[in-house]
Amino acid sequence: MTKFSINGFGRIGRSATRVWLASHLDESNLVAINTSGSQGVHGWAYLLKYDTSYGPLPYEISAEEVQKPDMVSDANPLLGYLNIKHPQKDLRIPVLAQRDPSRIPWDKYGTEIVIESTGAFTSLEKAILHICGGVKMVVLSAPAKGAGVPTAVLGVNDKEIFHKDRVNVISVISNASCTTNSVAPVADILHEKLGILKAMLTTVHGYTDDQNLQDNSHRDLRRSRAAAMNIVPTSTGAAIAATQAIPELKGLFDGISLRVPVLTGSITDFTFITQHATSVEEINQIFIDASRTPRYRGILAVTDEPIVSSDIIGRPESSIVDMDMTRVVDGTMVKVLAWYDNEWGYANRLLEETIKVGNALS
Repeated sequence: MTKFSINGFGRIGRSATRVWLASHLDESNLVAINTSGSQGVHGWAYLLKYDTSYGPLPYEISAEEVQKPDMVSDANPLLGYLNIKHPQKDLRIPVLAQRDPSRIPWDKYGTEIVIESTGAFTSLEKAILHICGGVKMVVLSAPAKGAGVPTAVLGVNDKEIFHKDRVNVISVISNASCTTNSVAPVADILHEKLGILKAMLTTVHGYTDDQNLQDNSHRDLRRSRAAAMNIVPTSTGAAIAATQAIPELKGLFDGISLRVPVLTGSITDFTFITQHATSVEEINQIFIDASRTPRYRGILAVTDEPIVSSDIIGRPESSIVDMDMTRVVDGTMVKVLAWYDNEWGYANRLLEETIKVGNALS
C-alpha cells in the first residue's frame, strides 16, 4: 500500500485529500499533512470539512490540537491531528507546520511519496529537499521549473515513465497542470489519428487564489484586478507543457488563458490544423472511440448534452469533449471544446499518479 504525505493544504492539497477519502483508501494511506502554519489544526479541519465548490464532506471530522502555530519548532512541528470517521475505518492524520521542506520529518510517519502542492518548490533543486526527510519520490502538483524533472500525463506518456527501471532513477516527477492534463489527451488523440500540423488553444478558466479579490498589486497587472468581476486575459503554459508529453508537437502548439468569474469548471477551446482532411462526424467518433478504450477510460469523456460550466463540477475526468461544439472548416481547420473541473479532475489524476509511482517503487 502506497504511503504518501501532502505538503501544502490549499485548494489542491485539500481536493486531493477528498479524492483519497472518496476513492483510494484501499490502495493508499495518507500518513501526514504539512501546512504553512497560517492557522491551527481546527482551521484546517474546518476547511477540509466545508467547501464552497464541492459541499461538506459526509464524514465526521474533528481536530485534536497539540500546539498552536506560534509554538511549533524544528524539533516539534506537529500542530495536531485530523480525526475522520470514515465508513471504512477511523483515520487519525498528523498535521504539521514546517516551511522548510528539508526539515519536515517525513520518515517519522513512514512517508514514501510526497505530493508537493504548495506551488513554491517546483524546481528539481527545491523539490528534492523533501528527500532529506527520508522520502523516495516527490510528485509535483504543478509544471516543473527548469530541467531535470520529467512530466507524466496519465493516458498520454505515463507508460514511458511508470516502470520500475525509470522510476528508480528519478526523485521528482511532475503531474503537470490541470489545463495540461485536459489539453494533452485531446491533442494526443487527434495527432495520432489525423496528424496535427499546428495548434492554438484558449482555456477559459475559473479564477484562482493567485488572483485578487479586489483590485490590488500583483506581478501580472491583469491579475491585479478583481477576479470575481472581470474576464482576465493572461498566459498559460499548458500547450507548451503538453509538448513535453507529446514531443512531436514541440514548436507547433501554444495558447492563452482567460480567467473568468467562476469558482471552478473550465473549458479549453482548441483550434487545430490537421494533416489529413476530416469532418465533424469523424472528429466526434474519434473521441467517442477513445473514451471507450482502457487507456482513456476515466480520463477522457464525451458529451452531446447542452451543458454549462456548473454541470461539470465534481467530474473526475481530465477532459470532457463537447461534441455539439465541434467544427471543421475546409477539411483541415478543426475546433474542439473540452470541459474540465480544474480542481477535482486534476486532483483525481494527482492521486492516481501518486499511486502509480508507489506501485512502480514497490
